[in-house]
Formats: sequence, C-alpha cells, structure tokens
Amino acid sequence: MTKKAAKHTVEPSNYLNREISWLRFNERVLAEAESSKNPLLERAKFLAIFESNLDEFYMVRVSGFIDQRDNGIIELTPDGLTPTAQLQLIREYAQPLRKRASACLQGLLKELGDAGLIIRKYADLNKKQQEALDSHFQKEVFPVCTPLKLYPSPSVPFISNRSLNLVVELEDKPGEVRLARVKIPTVVSRLVKVKGSRNEFVLLEDVIRNNLKALFRGETILGAYEFRVIRDADIEIRELEAADLLATIEESIRQRRFGDPVLLQCEASAPRHILDRLLHLLELTNQDLFLIDSMIGMEVLWELYKADRPSLRYPPHVAHLRDSLSNPTSLLGSISTRDILVHQPYDSFRTVQAFYDAAATDNSVIGIKATLYRVGSSSPVVESLLSAAQADKQVTAMVELKARFDESNNLVWSRALERAGVHVTYGFPEMKTHCKLCQIVRREQGAIKSYAHIGTGNYNPVTARQYTDLGLFTDDAEINEDVSELFNFLTGYSKQTTYRKLLVAPYNLREGIIERIEREASIFAQTKKGRIVFKLNSLVDPEVVDALYVAHKTGVPIDLIVRGICCLRPGLEGLSEKIRVVSIVGRFLEHSRIYYFENGGKPEALIGSADLMRRNLDRRIEVLVPIVDKDIVEHLLEGVMEPCLKDNQKAWTLRSDGTYVRRSPKPGEQEFDSQRFLIGHPTTKALKK
Repeated sequence: MTKKAAKHTVEPSNYLNREISWLRFNERVLAEAESSKNPLLERAKFLAIFESNLDEFYMVRVSGFIDQRDNGIIELTPDGLTPTAQLQLIREYAQPLRKRASACLQGLLKELGDAGLIIRKYADLNKKQQEALDSHFQKEVFPVCTPLKLYPSPSVPFISNRSLNLVVELEDKPGEVRLARVKIPTVVSRLVKVKGSRNEFVLLEDVIRNNLKALFRGETILGAYEFRVIRDADIEIRELEAADLLATIEESIRQRRFGDPVLLQCEASAPRHILDRLLHLLELTNQDLFLIDSMIGMEVLWELYKADRPSLRYPPHVAHLRDSLSNPTSLLGSISTRDILVHQPYDSFRTVQAFYDAAATDNSVIGIKATLYRVGSSSPVVESLLSAAQADKQVTAMVELKARFDESNNLVWSRALERAGVHVTYGFPEMKTHCKLCQIVRREQGAIKSYAHIGTGNYNPVTARQYTDLGLFTDDAEINEDVSELFNFLTGYSKQTTYRKLLVAPYNLREGIIERIEREASIFAQTKKGRIVFKLNSLVDPEVVDALYVAHKTGVPIDLIVRGICCLRPGLEGLSEKIRVVSIVGRFLEHSRIYYFENGGKPEALIGSADLMRRNLDRRIEVLVPIVDKDIVEHLLEGVMEPCLKDNQKAWTLRSDGTYVRRSPKPGEQEFDSQRFLIGHPTTKALKK
C-alpha cells in the first residue's frame, strides 16, 4: 500500500547526520535550561524535557541501530554510516551532553536554593528533621519497598524501563559480597518535604539510602548506588485485522517494559566491580554505560516545577478568544462567511472545542468524523463525540492505536467510543494515521453542507497550551469533498489515491512539495522573482533535500525554519550558500508546519500534519491543505514565519558543519522574541475582518 521512496541523489557529504542533528536539537533545549534569561523553574522544566527527550532517543532510535547491528543488517545512513559507526558517533556526542546537563543541574539547584527553593541532603539536616523523615519512611515508604537479590541469584530480577533503583552491596563474610536491588517507589512523591519548611525538600532516594538498615536487618551494608536502565521501547505492528490489532497493541504495551536494555546510567561514585556486575547482568558493555555525577532521572524536576513560586515561572498566558468563535452555532456561521485560521497557543483551543461541541449541541448537525492521535488521558473532544453519539448523530472516529507512548489512552477511548455506538476504525497496520482532521456534516435549508478543520497538532487541550499549532476551518466544497473521501479511505471503503486540493501521504505529498519547489525555481530562473519558506519540525527526506539544493542553483531565496532535525547542509558553495536555516526553541514547542511559495506573484501556502521525513511521506497518512484565502496566506508569511526569521533571542542559525549558533541582536538592532511577539499578536485578532 505504501509508496516506495524515489532514489535520492544527495552526496553523503552534503547530508547532515540525522541522529547528531537530533542530539543538537536537544542541546538547544539544554541551552534554555542554562540560560539566565529564563525564570528558574522554567529552566528546571527544560532540564526535565532534555532528560525525557534523551531517554526516548535511546528507547527508539538507538535501540533500532542496536537491532540492525546485532542482526547483521548493514544498511548505510544517507550520510554513509553503518549501524556500528552510527552508534559510536552517538556515544561520542551524547555522553558529554549528559555530563553538561549534570553540571547545569548543579548550578541550577544552587540558584534555586538562593531563591528559597531548596533540595537538601539528608546528612545536612538536624536530628529532628532526620527523625521526621525516618518516620515518613517507616509509615509511607517501607511498606512499598521490597529488596530483591541481584547477585548471586538463580535468575536476574527484572528491572523496569526508566525506573530509579539502588544497587546495595552487602557482605556476609570478608570477601563474600552480595548485591541487592531496591526500586525507588513511584507511588510516593520523590520530593519529600523537610519538616517545618514550606519549600525545602529531600529526594526520596536519599531518604531510602539512609534507612537501608530497616530493609536489610542484620546485614552488613558496604554501600548503595543509584542506577537506571533504559530499554528498547519501540513497537512493531504486523496484524491485519482490527481485532488482532487491538490484541497486538495490548500485548505490545505489556511487552514494552521487557524490551532489551540499551543503556545503563549509574552514579559516578559506584565502584568498578559494581558497574561491571550490573553490565554483565544486563548483557551490556562499557560502551553502554553513562556515569552520572549528579541526579539520575531528572524528571523529578517536573514535581519541583509545580512548587508555589509563580515568580520563578513565566507570567501566565491567556489565549485570545473571539466571542463569535467560542459558540458552536456562531462558529459555523463565521466559517460560512470566510475561512478561519487559529494559531495556538496564542489563540484559544476553545475554538476547536466549539467545533466539536457543535456535533453534540447543534440540532442541524447530523454527523461528525474525526481522527484521534494523541488526545490525552482527559479529553473534552472525545466527550463531545460521545455526546454526539448519544444524541443519535452519525459519529465516526479514526483512532490511531500506534501513537507511540499514547497507546493505552487510545485503547481506553476507543472502547468508550464503541460502547457509545460510535463507528470506530483503526486505520492500517503498516501505516500510522497522523493527519489531524475533523469534519461536521450539517443539514441547511434542505441541503447537506460540510465543514472541516484541518490542523497541524493533536486534538489535545493540554498540548494546545504548550505547542504552537495552526488549524484551518473551512466550508470550501472541494476541500470538504477531499476530506470526506479521505475518511472513506481510512475506514476501508475506498481505494482512492487522488484528491482535488489536498496533498496526502503516501500518495502525492512528496511529489506535490517537490513539484512546487521545481515550479518556484523555474519561475525564478525566468523572472528573478520568487521565494520558498518552510516552517516544520524536521527536514530529513533526501529527495526533498536534493530538490532544494537544485532549486537553490537558480538563485531562488530559501528560508527554512526547522525546529529539530535538519539534514540539509546550508552554506556550501555552489550548492546551498544562500539557504538560511533557523531553529527556534522557546517557551512553547514549535510544532506548526507551513509550506510557502511565492508562485509568480500568486502566493501559495499549505499547512498540515506532515514533516519532510521518509516515515511521514512513505509510512504515514499525512495531509497538507492549500490555503485559499489570500489574507490568510499573507498572514502566514508576514504574521507567523517572518517573526520567526526576525527572532534574535530564541533563534539559532545552522552552520554548514552542522553546529548551531544562537542569534543575538546586531549593533543598533532591538531584541526580538518571536513567541513573545505572537502572544500580543494572535491570528484571530489580526484576521478579525
């Protein structure tokens, strides 16, 4: 069913390494944690995000290269590396980066302490405070702690993915050493308040370490050291029937925690013989070891972020909301007048929610169809679908069960929807449905009329406050016919692969983008006028990279705003010296995708779910929608992308060697933060007419 990618012509030396490009993105996240311009708790949040990102990178990307290496698959990366060489390159870059994060944490904790938010050591507390913590351990922690033998043992106890543990060294007789494992429980807060203090804490592992005698009565404890295991967490789905797919997903979620180890993190003070024993038990080598000289598992910083210290966070942001876009009935009337574009989080997610609510509350609405990818554990949009079904509306939901790390939520919602009588479908086993679509069907004056929402982000109110995403509401007849036919395809009742206006992967999206790049280059060659501007998360696809290189030779200006991975190498003489690549990492996660072409004075812009990566273009259902309204096209360039290109606070410029340099104001130039600017200039305010 999927379309095979065309063979690319990019020389390996002209293609930046994908994995190092991603690690450099995470380095920019780390730089936000290091930046004194950010509030202290926001810096702590960036550090937690950095750790989570790195964990997932090892769980998914590194595990894939290990599988290739161990199975003898010698598939070269586009820049010419074998799996073994790729793993070595990752290690050389990732280990120093994690050490830099440790240094950042140490400095940040000192600054937080100076601001009155303190993580203290158990040993530094007075006797009364220690006794209070010991009492907390006995009452709340001891009952859920169970030491397990690690060595010698007839079988190695399972150590779950990303769990924080203590390896405890015990001595029976001189020279006879045993090892035990104590898992730090997650059912108890890892930040334990110090008695008599509002904003002083001790880490739970520190409390447990100082109460080990209660767990090992009569034993001689030689030492205890923190460690953590990262495991392969990728899932492959091969089943073809919906029932089998459900069962496979459920089993895969259960098996994920049992994936092969890919990385051992251990505190740097652990003796060599302890490290060697852990590596042996996990069947890892010294190359798979990170020694950490600060906190292991920095996700605890999310707990710290919630502390009651608003002055240490960004000022609250209230999204803009027009009254006419917050009521389901008036919203549909507004869409009938003209297309509407919303830009979250600057514009309120309430507009998207009102669109869903129309299905349940508007008596003229007879049906609604939606794709659900990552809606979250608490989902108002799903509740609206359930209400619509209970109101005897025709409701169809395409639930993507293979949305990585959201499979459990989606299983729960799919069953709730089915119980309510919703027609639930699960797409295709070999492809993820990643497009963001919702369509309402309404009876108006004796005829049927459809309204569509096509977006760049998930129907999730939580991420809508954290990610920058765009959404188009339109009653355009051709677009709605395309959306309707695409839903028929997703439910398995159509084999259609051509569309009137939509670009749909894996069928015509890559070709549609490349054709437009070539068109822009051709126009520029004749008129010396033209421009290409892309805003996206990742630029990886070799065919598109090659097309941009070829277009650049005509002289057409190319600006690329790429948040994360960029494999195009700018600044190479004769190939890309005038291609500009910038990345923005700020308060909000840049997540919107825009493709803009000057098109001989008739500008064209497309928005949607697709990044320019092989997985998106060949193995996912993705959608880009062309913007018909000229005012919206102009706004996407002038009101969204140009501020990003102007940014000199949160923007980084990619250099030809693959490194990034943070932008700063030129002499006489004012500071400009694009996200701060957009907070004051939301799209629904700019396009109010």
